[in-house]
Amino acid sequence: MAQLEDLGPVEQLRAGRLPLRILWLFLGLTGFGVGAGMLLLSALGTQPWNVMEAAIAERTGLTIGTVVVIVAFLVLALWVPLREKPGLGTFANALWIGPVMDVTIALIPAPEGLPGRVVMMFGGILVVGVFDAVYIGAQLGPGPRDGLMTGLHRRFGMPVGPIRLGIEVAVLAVGWLLGGPVGVGTVAFALLVGPVVHWALPRVTIPVTPPRRRGTTPPRPRGTGIQAGQR
Repeated sequence: MAQLEDLGPVEQLRAGRLPLRILWLFLGLTGFGVGAGMLLLSALGTQPWNVMEAAIAERTGLTIGTVVVIVAFLVLALWVPLREKPGLGTFANALWIGPVMDVTIALIPAPEGLPGRVVMMFGGILVVGVFDAVYIGAQLGPGPRDGLMTGLHRRFGMPVGPIRLGIEVAVLAVGWLLGGPVGVGTVAFALLVGPVVHWALPRVTIPVTPPRRRGTTPPRPRGTGIQAGQR
């Protein structure tokens, strides 16, 4: 199974298999948007960021997808003082998921009964988890929200887990205060999406070859008989 590499924005583009990885990137983002739309259609609660974004959409009259894009770029602005570097996948994430959510909500009928809503909720969580792994597995850069988390981690040295928890609790609280859709789906998402991503990620990650960084010594061919320190 392939592993994730620590690549900068330029290295991501030079790590090989780029056409396939771009296809994988947009497949993952599309699936993520569909799953997020399904969670909203279930009317049983959604993921923390979408709770806040749905509340803002309700109050402003904008579509949820439009708000998702706006929030993504506002979060990207926070990258500047953290000196985070966006990749191709970062901008694709910011621009693509929101419109896909709008299309999903427009095309898929909302379930009427509770059993249908429960199925839609769990289906949305599964789809988000699997396709989030597909997006990550393209290895073309983190999304705006994940980059904020890792940027704070690098800047202040705090563990990633508490930072992520703090950010998501904060946006969830704002969304709840604004009247966003908090419910059992919010709790189910928090408990289940991580294990789904963990299961799927090694199975869908595209293996890449990191380009040699400047100042590093390329490996010598085997069988030459040359040892370290010899010429």
